[in-house]
Amino acid sequence: MARRGSDAGRGGSTAAPRPKKQRWARTRQLKQVYDMTVRVDPSAKWVLLAALVGPIVVGLLIGLLTGHPIYFTILGLLVGILLAMFLLGRRAERAAYVNLEGQKGAAGAALSSIRRGWTVEQEPVAAEARTQDMVFRAVGRGGIVLVGDGPPSRVRKLLETERRKVARVAPNVPVHLFTVGDGGAADEVPLRKLASRVQRLKPELTKQEVGAVQKRLRALGGIRPPVPKGIDPMSARPDRRAMRGR
Repeated sequence: MARRGSDAGRGGSTAAPRPKKQRWARTRQLKQVYDMTVRVDPSAKWVLLAALVGPIVVGLLIGLLTGHPIYFTILGLLVGILLAMFLLGRRAERAAYVNLEGQKGAAGAALSSIRRGWTVEQEPVAAEARTQDMVFRAVGRGGIVLVGDGPPSRVRKLLETERRKVARVAPNVPVHLFTVGDGGAADEVPLRKLASRVQRLKPELTKQEVGAVQKRLRALGGIRPPVPKGIDPMSARPDRRAMRGR
């Protein structure tokens, strides 16, 4: 029995540090988010400081007036922490979009931030090798969404080609075309507003219809690497004479 107790004690001692490691991991992650946010938006640190200190000062003043300074100061501290965490999340999201702007695949990353209600293809469904313009696709109750990743004036042709392909397999499903831009044109959406714009689309399909549309779109396949005409890569054989130097 004593041995069991000692084993249990040793087992407990090894399991105890886990919550502490998790807390340190969360702290490091929070610091990384803060550093990234402040690097992109230097004014964020002053906003977060005001959000933290402001409720504390207000709580202290209320406490002095009511005769309960400690209680209201602690309450102000808790409110300040919650407010600062909320603002940090919003500022960090905005900073992340700033980092994505101008990068290839930014539209796909913005679509992937939609948490539920939409199925987003992780890989582009169409691409132009020369210009590296891409088209990303999402399917939900609002219909089919095609987003062009590239200069709006240039990617519209690629978007229209993909729209015709989609219309052939899903003729009665609404297709929405967007391009990532400054919002000057009707179908241009700033990158940070792309996810919310898609989520605000009016529901047109049922969940069962969404599943049927997804099955039809899978038949289109993805991007296929270009192969020269007249060459079958599966039947190609090396020239053995050339390999032997003859």
